[in-house]
Amino acid sequence: MRPTPRAVLFDLDGTLLDTGPDLARALNRLRAEDQLDPLPYATIRPWVSHGSHALMRLGYDLDDTSADYETRRQRLLEFYHGDVAAESRLFAGMEAVLARLEENATPWGIVTNKPAWLTTPLLAAVGLAARAACVICGDTTARAKPHPDPLLAASRALGLAPAACLYVGDAERDVSAAAAAGMPVLVALYGYLGPHDVPHEWGADGSIDAPLELLHWL
Repeated sequence: MRPTPRAVLFDLDGTLLDTGPDLARALNRLRAEDQLDPLPYATIRPWVSHGSHALMRLGYDLDDTSADYETRRQRLLEFYHGDVAAESRLFAGMEAVLARLEENATPWGIVTNKPAWLTTPLLAAVGLAARAACVICGDTTARAKPHPDPLLAASRALGLAPAACLYVGDAERDVSAAAAAGMPVLVALYGYLGPHDVPHEWGADGSIDAPLELLHWL
C-alpha cells in the first residue's frame, strides 16, 4: 500500500494551469508581426510545456544558433508577459483538488521551469500566489528540470523529505527530475503531450487522465 503524500507539488504549464491559449496567442502575434499566417492552436498546444525555445522552433524553425533567434524569442516573451493570464485557468477539476488539499492541511506547491518574472504575475492574476506553500521557478535554482535541484528545493521549503512529497507533471523531464530527487511522480495525461510522447515509458509511478483522479492518490 502506497503511503499518503504529505505534500503535493505541481508543474505549472499543462499540469496545474491551462496556459496554452495565452502562449499560443503570443506566438501568433509574433508571427503576425513578421507577416506570417497564424498557426492552429492544435499545432501549438503540444509544444507549450517545453517553453519559449520550443515555440521558436515550431513557429520559425529556428534554433539558438540563428542570428536573430534571441531577439525574436525575447519579443515572444514580451507579448506573453503583456497578456499573461487573459485565458489561463486551472484545468477542470483542479480547484476541487486544491480545495481538498487545503481542507486536509496538506501543503501544495509549484515547481516550474517558467522564470519568476513570468510566473509571479501569472499566479497573482489567477489568484494562486497566496495559496501555494512554495513556488520554485526555472531560475530559482542554478539548474532547472530535468535536474532534481528544483524539486529538492521545494521539499526543503516545505520541511519534508522528497519521498514524502508527490510531484505531478506532463513532460518526461518532470519524471526524470522527480526520479533523481527520490520523489514519487505522476504524469498528467490531460496536459500538453504530443503525438510522439510515450509517457508509459517514462518510469513514473502512475498517471492521471484528469485532475480529479489525483484525489485517489491522496
